[in-house]
This record gives sequence, C-alpha cells and structure tokens, in this order.
Amino acid sequence: MHNSLENYLEAADGAGKVLAHARLLMKLTRLYEGFAPAHLSHASCVANYKSGVVVIHAESGAVAAKLRQMAPSLADEFCKKGLECSGVQVKVQARETPTQSITSTQKPLSARTGRELSELTGSLPDSPLRAALQSLLAHAAIRE
Repeated sequence: MHNSLENYLEAADGAGKVLAHARLLMKLTRLYEGFAPAHLSHASCVANYKSGVVVIHAESGAVAAKLRQMAPSLADEFCKKGLECSGVQVKVQARETPTQSITSTQKPLSARTGRELSELTGSLPDSPLRAALQSLLAHAAIRE
C-alpha cells in the first residue's frame, strides 16, 4: 500500500507535479526562514511560487509593508540560494486562529447585591436604566 501510494504521488501522470511543487514550497520556506528577519518570518510564510515569483503571506498590513520594502533584497537572497526568482509578491493573509465557542455561565448575584439593586430600582424614575435593572433582576440568579 505504501509503495503504491508513493509511486502514484511521484508519477508524472499522478500527483507528481503537486508533490514536486509541495517539496519546492517546503524548500522555499526553509530558505526564507533562514535569511528573513526572525520577527518578520514568524509573522509571515511562503505561500506559493509561480512563474519565478515567490508569494509570501503576511499576518498584518504592517508586516506586509515591511516585506514589500524588502522585496528586492528577498528576491536577491532567493537568487543567491539558486532559485530562479524574478520577484517577491506580498499579500496580507491573516492566519486562522482556532475559535472556541465560549459558553456563558450564569454567575449568581449575592443576596446583598440583589437587595441593593432592588432598592436602587425602586428609587429610580421610569427610565431605560430602571428598565435594564428590572430586567437584570428578573433574569439573574440570586444566592441566598
């Protein structure tokens, strides 16, 4: 099974071009991380290589602006490492951060706080604040 999958991935009529491109991108990534300033390489990544142009995705506009200023020297560095590079293109592409849904937990009000809010509500004239406090007291759990 392993050999047949490997043969398919390396075959010209299979996914050989895709595998070769993936290997090239991994090589470019290692090169880029080796000569780019650390603070910029951590906030960006090599995304693609097409027609002699290295495409780099930056996490923010500020990082992209700095990389655009450095694009000619980055292209020179790629050339020095043996890559046919006619330029570097920088795009802003924020990295995806896994989002966790945070379920809200109801935190009960102390009995004292409940009494004080109730007294405050009674002393207020009809207003949006009074309505909000009444809604809070109606929906809040109050510890005894």
